[in-house]
Amino acid sequence: MKQALDQSLQVQLRPLQAHQLVRWLARGWGDLRACPRAGVLHGALMAAFGLALLHLAGQHFWLLAGAFSGFLLVAPVAATGLYAISRGRSRGEAVGLKTAVRMWRPNKPALIGFGLLLAVAGTGWVLTSAALITAFAPAPVLSPRDFLRVVVLAPQGHLFEAWLMLGALLAAPVFASSVISIPLLLDRRIGLWAAVLTSWRVVLAAPGMMTLWAALLVLLSGLGMAPLLLGLPVVAPWLAHASWHAYTDLVDASAIPERR
Repeated sequence: MKQALDQSLQVQLRPLQAHQLVRWLARGWGDLRACPRAGVLHGALMAAFGLALLHLAGQHFWLLAGAFSGFLLVAPVAATGLYAISRGRSRGEAVGLKTAVRMWRPNKPALIGFGLLLAVAGTGWVLTSAALITAFAPAPVLSPRDFLRVVVLAPQGHLFEAWLMLGALLAAPVFASSVISIPLLLDRRIGLWAAVLTSWRVVLAAPGMMTLWAALLVLLSGLGMAPLLLGLPVVAPWLAHASWHAYTDLVDASAIPERR
């Protein structure tokens, strides 16, 4: 762990101001417009996965509620190829779908390991959410309408508040661990735990602004998912590109060798 901390401290943190959040979104939109094919394909695959969840969960919305929120936890790993496109554009390189596909070669054990950790976290939340709703809901939750009526708008009890609190307790450390670490692992020859420590350093240095950034990501993701996932093919890649620009604005990792 000391070695991971020493490597993390080689990464310098940059100050964060509120206007930068808007700049990240603007730059992310510019990347998407410049290379729409890879972005929309990525978002369409995510939407297809979401529709598969809808189909499989069917009449088990108590499971679907956790599955979709868990889906958001794992999504940053799926965006690795889009980070590569933003990275290439910032260097003036020619980028395209092949740039994104190359990132999925099985030669990045740290990224693969982190993806597995996020998958475990997402699965844990799905099971926790399902157990909470099935154990404490006063009536069966089989559809979105049931979830709204029985959980969100329940006249008695605090099931929805407890569900949100548990979700936040899981999502907060996952966000703090991944917001910088995934693009950092892609960009630099850094160890997994050093990248995670760096991500936590960034969040703890500006907790208010990073909480606002997390809220923006959740809000925009929710808007993209709301109309039967129709907005996800655009929103998902947009936020992925914006997350890369967040990384480059928040840290200076030039002391660590680049990953080719």
